[in-house]
Formats: sequence, C-alpha cells, structure tokens
Amino acid sequence: MKSKLTNREIFRSVISFLFGMLIFAAVLFATLFLTQTGNIIDYVVANVDNVVTVAVTLFVMTAIAFTYFWFENKEVLAKCSRIFEIFILFSISAVVSALVGRYIHPVARPGSFVAMTLIMIFNRRDAIFLNTIYAIAMLVVDRYANSLLTSVVYISYAGFLSTFCTGIVAIFIFKNVKTRLGSVMAALVLLVPVLIINAAILLPNAANLTLTYFFTDFLLYSVLDCLFSVLLFFFLLPMFEMIFKNLTPFRLRELTSENAKIIKLLKANALGTYNHSVVVAQLAEACAAAIGEDPELARAAGYYHDVGKIKNPEMFSENQGDVNIHQQLTPELSVDIIRSHTRDGAKLIKKNHLPDFLADVAVEHHGTLPIKYFYAKALKMSDGELRMGSYSYNGPTPTTKIAAIIMIADASEAASRSLSDRSAEKVEALVKGLIEERINLDQFADCDITMRELSIIAMTVVTQLTGVYHSRVQYPKLTVSNKRR
Repeated sequence: MKSKLTNREIFRSVISFLFGMLIFAAVLFATLFLTQTGNIIDYVVANVDNVVTVAVTLFVMTAIAFTYFWFENKEVLAKCSRIFEIFILFSISAVVSALVGRYIHPVARPGSFVAMTLIMIFNRRDAIFLNTIYAIAMLVVDRYANSLLTSVVYISYAGFLSTFCTGIVAIFIFKNVKTRLGSVMAALVLLVPVLIINAAILLPNAANLTLTYFFTDFLLYSVLDCLFSVLLFFFLLPMFEMIFKNLTPFRLRELTSENAKIIKLLKANALGTYNHSVVVAQLAEACAAAIGEDPELARAAGYYHDVGKIKNPEMFSENQGDVNIHQQLTPELSVDIIRSHTRDGAKLIKKNHLPDFLADVAVEHHGTLPIKYFYAKALKMSDGELRMGSYSYNGPTPTTKIAAIIMIADASEAASRSLSDRSAEKVEALVKGLIEERINLDQFADCDITMRELSIIAMTVVTQLTGVYHSRVQYPKLTVSNKRR
C-alpha cells in the first residue's frame, strides 16, 4: 500500500479528479436532452438554482472522494487511469440510466451495475464508498435536474435506495463470484432487495393500484432493473479489463489458461520452466489463501514470474539436458544472463499489455539475492575477494505480500528438487532456512509481511511440497507377457 505521494502525483491526482468531475458533469448535462421534454436552454434558465445545486453537489462529492482516497488508498491517487476509470464508469451508468428512464421507465434503470463493476476492480471498502457517492449524486440529479420525475418524487427515492442498498448487497455477493454463470445467479439474488424496496415505496404511493400497475410498473420494471444491470456488467467489464488492465477473477482465469499467449510460448519454448511455474503457482495460491491474500492473483503471479526465461531457455537448468552451456562461459557472463530474466519477463509482460502487477512480481521475485553458484565459481577463479553485489540480482525487493510469497515458493520448489530425502522434516528445514536467509538479507523490508505470516507460508509450502513430491510404492521388477494371461 502506497503511504506517500510525490508532489507531482498529488498535482496530477487533483487535476485528474477535477477533469473527471467535469466529464461527469458534461455527461449529466447531456442527459438533459433525454430527461426533459421542453427546450433545454429554457429549462436551464428557469431552473438555475437547481442546476447550481447539482453542480455544487458534484464538486462536494468529488472533494469527499479525493479526501477518502487520500486517507484510505493512495494507490488510486497515484494512477490517473484509476481516477478516470471511476468517472467513466459513473458517466456510462448515468447515460444508460437516462436512456432507460426516458424510453422504458425510471424504475427499470440498472441500479446495481455500478456496484457490480466496482467490486471487480476495487477492494470492498472502496467499492462501498464509491457506490454510496454515486447513489447520492444520482439522487440529487433526479430531484433537481430530471424533469421526468418532478411529478413523481417518490420514484427518485426508490431509485436512490435501490442503487444504494442493492449495490451494497451486490458488493458482498459479487466479491466471491468467479464465473460468468455465477454472476447470473447473483443477479437473481439481487432481485430480492429491489422488489422489497420498490414494494415499500412504489405500491403505497401508486395513484391507482391495479393488476396492470403491479405487473408492469412494479414487477416487470424491477426485473428489468436487475437484467439490465447484469447485461451491462457482462458487456462493459471486459472493456474495463482491457483498457485499464484490471485483474478481475475472470481476467485472471483467462491469463492462466493453456490458451493464454505467453503461457503457450512458455510451454513450447521452456517446458521445464513451465512445469516449475505450475508448481509455484499451486504453492502461491495455497499460501495466499492461508494468509488472507487473493489466491487467484497469487496463482497468476506464479504462472508469469519466470516468463523472462523464454528469451534464453537453454541457459536455465530446468530446461537443460546433458549439456550445461554455463560450463563454457565466464561466471560474469552467466550471471548477466541469469539475472536478466527478471527484467526480460517484465518487458515481455508489458509488451503484451498485461497488468503491471504481473510485471512487478516478475522483476521482484529474486529481489537483490546473490546468485551463489556463480559467485562461488568466480571466487575459485580469482585470487582475491569479489564484490557480491556484482553477482546478485538487481532488485527491487518484493513490495507486496504476493511478491514475497512468489520469492519463497520459487526458491523452495527449485531447492526441494535437489533433496534426496523429501520427508516433511527435511523439506521443513529447507524452507525455513530459505526464509531465514531472505530475512537476514532484508528481502522483505519493503513489504508489510509479518513474521506470523511468514511462518504460515513456510508450513503451507512444506505441506504442499510433501504432497507434490510424495514417495511411492516401488513396483516389483516383473515382466508380464500375453502368454501368462
């Protein structure tokens, strides 16, 4: 989590928020063409006070949002794309709501779409806050700038409660949704609070409560609310994933499938590294779940942490046969080749427009650790002492818990392959030794991982590795032929 912003980042975030607010305000003004029946200029002149109220509200809501992220999540302020993502989402929802309200019915507006999308691209706390901001903003717009609702004020309150309450429910439900079908099932659950809210507000205020009103203005439009929300979610979420590189559960599963471009390259050109990455991904997923991190994100990081080895696969032991090319190279050249795979991996990830988080893990998972094999080889070939930094990775050290998990899982999986005795005791001693070494070398100084979490990770890795490399019953040496059958 980012704790401080540079002066440049502060300036950019303020400008981005103001510019985003202006975009949202312009979109809301444009929706007047859809939400009022007379001339827009005449409407604005006759309702100057209302327009000012909406403008002031938008400014206040924007200031509150900036203040919230200043104290709660400076990561959002550090990236202008994240700020614009918020206002673009709000603007799209406002336009669709205006269209549905104008040509179908205000009750049918997709009230939970914003919340569904927010929980996929932000954490739960941020999603709840932003959904609240959006609900309040739209209430003010409905009350003061939507002439379609001036004679039916109670519908604007129904819309507010539906957006706020159903959005909160959606945030808690969709947080655990991992499949597209699961999204549809969750949308059916959201119909319950929509029906309750609309029944509490619409039915008592109905001028003429008939069966037609019940099945159209109440029941049908409530169903359309949820239907439009989930359809928008399915249609627009992939665009947000692509444009803003969001790591949603759906996107993570696509990135770790056998058909993902870089995974196919890794499997075709560096099969040993691919098999190693599969095991690291399994270890990372289990460790992340054990300490409360995102297991899907850790799994994806495990798959992509070594993709830089695609450039020179034969230079890494897991891809070598009987010939070790490093025997023909100087230690200095070998070190340059070995440590370059972290930077090469980050470049490859960015070149393919994949999320920056995966590139960060690729370049951080070895930190500034020494490459001991070639350092020892160089010592034997030299007369005096050598600077270890010249035989170490360039860093940086892990900045997130998941990057730390990948560092531990990567080293543990590779080292455990050399054990002749893979009993739980031997594996535990190996893993704990690797973690202790990294603590002594300050590899976890830049991430907020605790000693307790490191202990949990160690035991999880041990459990997983002893399961992967378990002993098997030795088969008897017996030749079987068809004559004996």
